[in-house]
Amino acid sequence: MCVRMCPLTAEEVWAVLDARGRPGVHAIRFIEHPNPIHDARSGSRVPVYVPDVAGDLAVAQLEWGFPLDSRPHAVFSTRIESALEQLRHGRRGMWAQAIAEGRCLVPVRAFYEGHAIEKAISEKAGKPIRRQHRFRLPGARAFLLAAVQQGGRFSIVTTEPNASVAHIHDRMPLVLGPGESSVWLGSDFASLADRSKLQLSSQAEK
Repeated sequence: MCVRMCPLTAEEVWAVLDARGRPGVHAIRFIEHPNPIHDARSGSRVPVYVPDVAGDLAVAQLEWGFPLDSRPHAVFSTRIESALEQLRHGRRGMWAQAIAEGRCLVPVRAFYEGHAIEKAISEKAGKPIRRQHRFRLPGARAFLLAAVQQGGRFSIVTTEPNASVAHIHDRMPLVLGPGESSVWLGSDFASLADRSKLQLSSQAEK
């Protein structure tokens, strides 16, 4: 799973909420090449949609990554298969409570995966690193990643890669298509694990 994504700003996240129910209103603009300076990595604080007590959406600033073995943001992704198994076995395990009660939504312009084989020269270190590929939802200014949150932190939920991602990486974020945010936050969320029919576009970074 990616360790880097391009989240919306807090202002954009609120603007998207305000624009709901107004057909034809675009709260944010399309950015073809997002500036990497705004990218989030493990440990970043990111605006996330969380359900409020009235069943609507609110915005929370959460840290990306759960702690493990004294490392504050060590676990930044959650395998949906593991979380569902823990949930089936009586809410035991690291993800059981988060998947049951803390499902949330992370609005992004793109996420990145490192290629298993391709290499590129790092501009900072001058050494070969895995070439990063930027993934987007075609035709969308932004889209949602399924996530779980607990204690002021969140983790991106991952699943088996579909045809758009499999040649790059062996996992992918659980990307939500139009109309699927309510499913993820509802009781039938496990049905979204299969992303085989979702098409994503990708572009390799230089």
